[in-house]
Amino acid sequence: VQLQASGGGLVQPGGSLKLSCAASGNIFRIVAMGWYRQAPGKQRELVASLTNSGVEEYADFVKGRFILSRDITKDTVFLQMNSLKPEDTAVYYCAAGTKIPPDELEYWGQGTQVTVSS
Repeated sequence: VQLQASGGGLVQPGGSLKLSCAASGNIFRIVAMGWYRQAPGKQRELVASLTNSGVEEYADFVKGRFILSRDITKDTVFLQMNSLKPEDTAVYYCAAGTKIPPDELEYWGQGTQVTVSS
């Protein structure tokens, strides 16, 4: 399974960004996909996850601001990030696997930098 993440960038506080994660390869094995982030000097943390059955989970710190969606025809998952805060600054990673978070996912894409700053 290969994952290609994109959509990061620089945005002002209160702004929005939309991340994309396109999956390819043996995707029939995938049970769930998730977005993680890691800020400098901090541990990686789960941001949001989505199972094949459509169950969504969000970390408390993004509830009401971030929204998951997917395009099944393109095997792509999106993370719409609204009302961004400086503390959302991090490298965001897309992951997928045969387990459901918080269990560890096996496949990881490259990170995409999100910077929230005025």
